[in-house]
Amino acid sequence: MDSRRPPLAPPCRTLPEYVRHWAETTPDRRAFTFVDHPDPHSRGVHRTLTWRRLDARVRAVAAHLAAEAEPGARVALLCPQGTEYVTGFLATLAAGLVAVPLYPPGLPGHADRLSGVLADATPTVVVTTSRVRAEVRDFCDRAAVRVVAVDEVPDSAAGNWRPVTVDEDAIAYLQYTSGSTRAPAGVEITHRNVVANAWQALTAYGADTRPVTCVGWLPLYHDMGLVLSVAAPVARGVPSVLMDPAAFLHQPARWLRLLAAHPRAISAAPNFAYDYCVSAVTAEQKAGLRLDQVAALINGSEPVRPATVDRFHAAFAAQGLPADIHCPSYGLAEATVFVSAARPGEPLRRFALDRDALASGKALPARPDDPTAVLLAGCGTPAGQRLRVTDPATGTVLSEGEIGEIRVQGPNIGRGYWNRATESRGVFDTGPETEPAERTGGRWLRTGDLGTVLDGRLVVTGRLKDLIVVDGRNHYPQDIEATVQDTHPAVRRDRLAAFSVPGPTGERVVVVAEHTRSTRVSEIDVPALVRAVRGAVSTRHGLRLADVVLVPPGAVPRTSSGKVSRALTRARHLAGAFTEAFTEAGAAPEDAR
Repeated sequence: MDSRRPPLAPPCRTLPEYVRHWAETTPDRRAFTFVDHPDPHSRGVHRTLTWRRLDARVRAVAAHLAAEAEPGARVALLCPQGTEYVTGFLATLAAGLVAVPLYPPGLPGHADRLSGVLADATPTVVVTTSRVRAEVRDFCDRAAVRVVAVDEVPDSAAGNWRPVTVDEDAIAYLQYTSGSTRAPAGVEITHRNVVANAWQALTAYGADTRPVTCVGWLPLYHDMGLVLSVAAPVARGVPSVLMDPAAFLHQPARWLRLLAAHPRAISAAPNFAYDYCVSAVTAEQKAGLRLDQVAALINGSEPVRPATVDRFHAAFAAQGLPADIHCPSYGLAEATVFVSAARPGEPLRRFALDRDALASGKALPARPDDPTAVLLAGCGTPAGQRLRVTDPATGTVLSEGEIGEIRVQGPNIGRGYWNRATESRGVFDTGPETEPAERTGGRWLRTGDLGTVLDGRLVVTGRLKDLIVVDGRNHYPQDIEATVQDTHPAVRRDRLAAFSVPGPTGERVVVVAEHTRSTRVSEIDVPALVRAVRGAVSTRHGLRLADVVLVPPGAVPRTSSGKVSRALTRARHLAGAFTEAFTEAGAAPEDAR
């Protein structure tokens, strides 16, 4: 294992320029390793590209793509997770084309989203691998696109090709949003944006000057997966170790073994993944596992629950897991990905807030032992960006402790949404009323997320579009969902959605929840479960639930990044799409038949 300190990185304008630099200065160092798990019991087959080899592959594929498409044309990446994905992405950027990070058509439940994104992006070329080329061609048979298999482009294709001179402010790729609250939109990420965000993340997690290894299973079409597993290691010249998300879901101990195998590993996962490790990793799998050298564990992409952090550390303390490496983080595709994070080496900042005050837009402290308190984790501070909390209606900057919309300014903010000029102006070209963009040196992004600042740390409370308002009081759906999943063991954790629907006298609140895979509906006392859920939500939130709908595992729709799509769940509920649902009466409700 190469544990030498990597040399300091020079200032480069684009990611392909960094690849070329590392190929010239550290040609034989490991760049990217994909750990394949070809069968359920496999402990991993490693396939590695050095910086020299990566540069050769990038140049060959870039030359091939440049002959297939004009500069600025879109190139859709429909590759499986692996080094071919990395090569195809970097080659597209090197050729002066616009990458569209996506996934092969076989990803269950996401064919409609893939079709919609391809129709919106209108790529000229689709990049894939020989393993899934036939499937990709069948899926794209009605589109006038050329299909290129990365692994079949020979090194000789590079010939005398020279990298295209690219404007830093040209679009590098379109990062499509997850679609958790609306239809996916392609964020225009420039070369300047992604390089800036890579360094912002490296700085925040202490990797800008120290040797680290990025270890990841997040899909590379996901914004955090792309930046932390590709852009950041390319900018810093450090190794990146990848595995397939399905390999993690099948056996989460595989992720922990990779963390143990690479000193000073940095990795990211959503909140549910840490709970999943606690429940699924066995004592036998923990034996011999040492996690004392892990540098940072990033928790993002959904509400960070302090109880999850506590459970994870309790479960793996005997393996030497440090108590101060968990980094609750906040980000979004419109900001490339990274905005704010707690720093490694700092204890978790947790805030117990008064529930009634939070409902009225104030973050007031409550006793930590108050059973009705809302417990939230602080998401640290920004790196290389400015952040403000503003009134969503007026744009006025709010004081510390007041809940408002989070706005962000920095070199990582995307140009806008692809082919959505009007929407872009309302999201990307704004500023707090007290700080006009022309006076503060850049545009302010309206994130659509709600939060506040407490003790100098960002605290995220929820999504503006997801907010449930009943009788003038604000309720956060993730807060209701946490109450529901803690009420009954048959409710599947992180596989439920709370939302409001119109009623004859105002908004009504509905919860749609999956039952656990290990439990059949016939084994569940559904009326008792529904009564327990109604009682818990009434006691803790002062809300009467109009419907509690229990559905089979996999029925609650999720986005391509794995988050529950409350908007789509609501739409399916109103359309009566949950045909195998059960309510208090023990049968499918009338509006779900």
